[in-house]
Amino acid sequence: MPEFTRSQLALRNGQDRAEIWIAFKGVIYDVSASRLWKNGKHYEHWAGQDLTEEMEDAPHSESVFGRFVVVGRLKLPG
Repeated sequence: MPEFTRSQLALRNGQDRAEIWIAFKGVIYDVSASRLWKNGKHYEHWAGQDLTEEMEDAPHSESVFGRFVVVGRLKLPG
């Protein structure tokens, strides 16, 4: 599975490129097709970043990620 750095993930924020990606628990998902992520924003959350810690406040469970295509893993620093 391809690995992407946080910088590479940040470029897929719905503004800089057509792809809209988010990371959760080290896995990167393509949410481009979701109308809820239009323009790279989903309520107060922004695409192109790791949303693992923000899931605590979400009104849904992590099972929602099963709807999206996995594009790779988030490369750990070092």
